[in-house]
Amino acid sequence: MSSLTLMALAAGGCIAIQAAMNAQLGQMLGNSWLATSYAFLTSFVLVSLAVAALYNAGGISASNTGLDWERLTQIPWYLWLSCVFSVIGVGSLYFLIPKMGVGDLMSYSLAGQIIIAMLLSHFGAFDSPIKSISAIKLFGAALLVLGIVLINKDFS
Repeated sequence: MSSLTLMALAAGGCIAIQAAMNAQLGQMLGNSWLATSYAFLTSFVLVSLAVAALYNAGGISASNTGLDWERLTQIPWYLWLSCVFSVIGVGSLYFLIPKMGVGDLMSYSLAGQIIIAMLLSHFGAFDSPIKSISAIKLFGAALLVLGIVLINKDFS
């Protein structure tokens, strides 16, 4: 297993943990959207501190920060809407976990991510590498759906 694969697995684990923690935070605050706003505010502060630290350490220079006006004006408008998907996706996770359970929700969420990712990759959307959907990939997706059904079925 490559180090990138291990990093991806760890990232997925972090998403499940933070979603469960923020769902509980939302319950304790009485509103999952308050937990979402806290998560994004805290994330903004932490990422800003990381960028500042990298800039000061020389890991980020003025030429690669992306903050010059010319570079910003060349970015397609729709790419700025990615935050809308983040808010809907993350906020929905925090709302749904107390109702569905973290395991069930994450399995459905992961299936949704994989199916959409397959379509985005097939068409090369957002400059992603093109990876055509083949019969074997469709079979894999069908097995994924079957796996989700088995994970979420109560056999007791």
